[in-house]
Amino acid sequence: MDERKGRAVTGTYAHAAGFIAGDRPKIVTSRFEYADSHTLERYLATDGYKGLRAALARPAADVHEEVKNATVLGRGGAGFPAGTKWGLMPQGNFPRYLVVNGDESEPGTYKDRLLMERDPHQLIEGCLIACYAAGLTRCFLYIRGEMATAQERVAAALNEAYAAGYVGRNILGSNFSVDIVLHWGAGAYVVGEETALIESLEGNRGMPRLKPPYFPAAIGLYGQPTIVNNVETLANLPWLARNGAEAYTAIGTKTSPGTRMVAVSGHVKRPGVYEIVNGTTTFRDLLYGDEFCQGIRNGNKLKAFVPGGGSAPWFLPDQLDLPFEASQVGPAGSMLGSGAIMVMDETTDIPHAALTLTRFYAHESCGKCTPCREGGTWLERILTRIVEGNGTDADLEQLIEVGTSICPGDFPHASSERLGLGAVPFPYKMTTICFVGPSAYAPVNSALTLFPEEFAARVTTRNRIPVTAVGGE
Repeated sequence: MDERKGRAVTGTYAHAAGFIAGDRPKIVTSRFEYADSHTLERYLATDGYKGLRAALARPAADVHEEVKNATVLGRGGAGFPAGTKWGLMPQGNFPRYLVVNGDESEPGTYKDRLLMERDPHQLIEGCLIACYAAGLTRCFLYIRGEMATAQERVAAALNEAYAAGYVGRNILGSNFSVDIVLHWGAGAYVVGEETALIESLEGNRGMPRLKPPYFPAAIGLYGQPTIVNNVETLANLPWLARNGAEAYTAIGTKTSPGTRMVAVSGHVKRPGVYEIVNGTTTFRDLLYGDEFCQGIRNGNKLKAFVPGGGSAPWFLPDQLDLPFEASQVGPAGSMLGSGAIMVMDETTDIPHAALTLTRFYAHESCGKCTPCREGGTWLERILTRIVEGNGTDADLEQLIEVGTSICPGDFPHASSERLGLGAVPFPYKMTTICFVGPSAYAPVNSALTLFPEEFAARVTTRNRIPVTAVGGE
């Protein structure tokens, strides 16, 4: 209930964060229940900017060390510890920058958008704490072009924060000064990759840079040391600064502490974004738990699910009991990625589902790498032919040939004992600079490996023109 306005939040946001879930800890979504959660007034009434005050009262090195001790994992997909990443920058090189990756564009992912819309001051406070702890001189907040509400809410929150003295010069009477620059993207999927994001910030076409030498911590924005962090990663810092690393690591597991936001879409009764305990909550808990998705729609059976965004290899129902723990999901053949779970029930047309995802990645190729630019397009064309009923056995072989030119390898799929054609192990080897190319083949690889019979059924009846019909003998 909103005490000030006298009403509870309903509709999309009411289900969005799973705050109805009793005693489950909430680190980044605790304010989602308030209709005015995006305002400075509500933020200050709910411990807002207390983490920044606590951080500024300590040496920056101590704050950095606490983030390292808490093992705050990156929430953008790679899962690299934030504190460790900050420590990779060369000492004594200035200026140095923080770039916030708010270009959330992975299919099925919409948690960062909600954080920016519902609690923009939490993100701003997290940016300030990161800049202070890592000795960064300016922050660039990059938001995806289609997220108009998020852009407006963050811009309004920045104006409030500047006016109140939380951003700018001599913040809260200290010697710490930093500016936050808001930048709107143009909607390119590839700029979710950190070096492509930097290229876009510099005014260039978003294309990934070669690593090495362009590791952002050494050579990033404008050639200076740069830290690129995800929105949710930074949103964890205010709570951590207020409560300490010991309280943070008491939640979750040793290797995956704290909570994380996951977005569930597809064939479940209650899709939405939920904040779950990291490392211990299982996929079964999430998809079937009463406090989460409450099972598969219409009483249907689960057929498959994508555990970490559209670029992740698929899982089968026998893997529902895996927890949200990278050390277990990885060896099982997939990744947690951006925290997006897409659910497919028994009515799903598997070849068509694979085509939908492949079409997206083929369209989003920046064109820099030939295997991605050409291979993604050919995967889409061949899949389209198969889905429309015009495919042949040669098309199945061609899918594998094109796919393995992007992701070399020919091994059994790690996520199932089913025997499939052309299965490539995860993590993929790549002939491209970034992950967009392999992402186009990921759904094809999973679909072919786990459900080969559905592809075989599509090519069994071939629409071939008899030789006699064209004048032959």
